[in-house]
Amino acid sequence: MKTISFRRNVNKVLLYAFLALVVLVTILPFIWMISASIKSDREVFQLTPFVLVPENPRWSNYVKIWTKIPFAVFIRNTIVLTAAVTILQLFTSSFAAYAFAKLDFAGKKQLFLAYISTIAMPWQVYMVPQFLMMRKMGLNDTLLAMVVLQAFSAFGVFLMRQFYMGIPDSLCEAARIDGMSEFNIYSRIMLPLSKPTLATLTIFTFVATWNDYLGPTIYLKSESKKTIQIGLQRFIGQYSSEYGLIMAGSVISLIPVLIMFLLLQKYFVEGIATSGVKG
Repeated sequence: MKTISFRRNVNKVLLYAFLALVVLVTILPFIWMISASIKSDREVFQLTPFVLVPENPRWSNYVKIWTKIPFAVFIRNTIVLTAAVTILQLFTSSFAAYAFAKLDFAGKKQLFLAYISTIAMPWQVYMVPQFLMMRKMGLNDTLLAMVVLQAFSAFGVFLMRQFYMGIPDSLCEAARIDGMSEFNIYSRIMLPLSKPTLATLTIFTFVATWNDYLGPTIYLKSESKKTIQIGLQRFIGQYSSEYGLIMAGSVISLIPVLIMFLLLQKYFVEGIATSGVKG
């Protein structure tokens, strides 16, 4: 028994050591980015000796980045775009998922399978027709074009439907007997129960929209409409040697994503677990 217990303890120690190594490798680039953001260009690539926090930290990098390019405009545009897309996706995905999960209508399964199959289609296949459609509608070079194109998500519908399938149909039937409309059932019963899945979808949508580079590059041409990812790329093109400023801008762009994840992370695992095991 002592031998078995000893082996178990050794296995646990090895497992924890391996996990700690994986965590260290994962966060090491972020630590280097934060360290580089308060260094001069010479200190960024100084390896012998490597200094994590320089003797004279250049906190001014976080000030200069706002004056070198219209950083505040880029952040404002990104916040507006990300907030609009996230809110619309939460509404459209949960609303459609309720219909697919709890309502009966002709062709429901076929329509759902057809819609979900679009997940397997790369965006590059249909981005040209989308661009031509937006240009014909007069929405080219507008944030509205990005909002319209990203307001609907097949993945979001699938995620929400999987959760709704786990809610007993008897709950909806009882609400209908009490005289509640379908919209009231959706808004007053389904949505409050689906907070973990909504939080999961919020994280996915927020991160994907905030970090999107290709979409804004295609549709947004005016300086006043560009997002933070395009702004950082432009800064790198103009000031490619000022690595401290580049890293400072990257750190600032990462903060909203980190805040969103920390606010919703307690629901994240629960949302994934309850949405992915039911068919």
